[in-house]
Amino acid sequence: MPKHGTTDHSRATQSDQDFDRDLHPNFLAGQNTGFDGSPEGPGGMMADGIKKIYKLLPDFKDDELRAIPILPLGTRLEQGATYLDLSRRGLGPFHGQANMEVGPDNYYVPKKALDYVTWNRLVGVTDPARLDEAADSNE
Repeated sequence: MPKHGTTDHSRATQSDQDFDRDLHPNFLAGQNTGFDGSPEGPGGMMADGIKKIYKLLPDFKDDELRAIPILPLGTRLEQGATYLDLSRRGLGPFHGQANMEVGPDNYYVPKKALDYVTWNRLVGVTDPARLDEAADSNE
């Protein structure tokens, strides 16, 4: 028998679970568990595994696309983290909010999962110095 004030979770009934789910319908909403940069999880993959990405990023080679993770469908965005939706690149980067999640028409790339040169190329930076293409000043 559990001590007074404690709960014996091993004896939880279906109605207890339903009640808890009703009280907390979005249990982890707003938590900054974030995305670790790996394509793990349901639907997670790298950009080279999505045919449509080849049309969206025609200047990127296969090996470059293999280094760009796409967030899995349904992933909640990390509050304040920076993302780019490859299907809407022209809108530029945006900051995630905890109530936002990846939808079926989104190809979200988290900035923290990329090196700065790849990120700069994705967002349209053309300055050679920011793309590691600047000529060596000693030549």
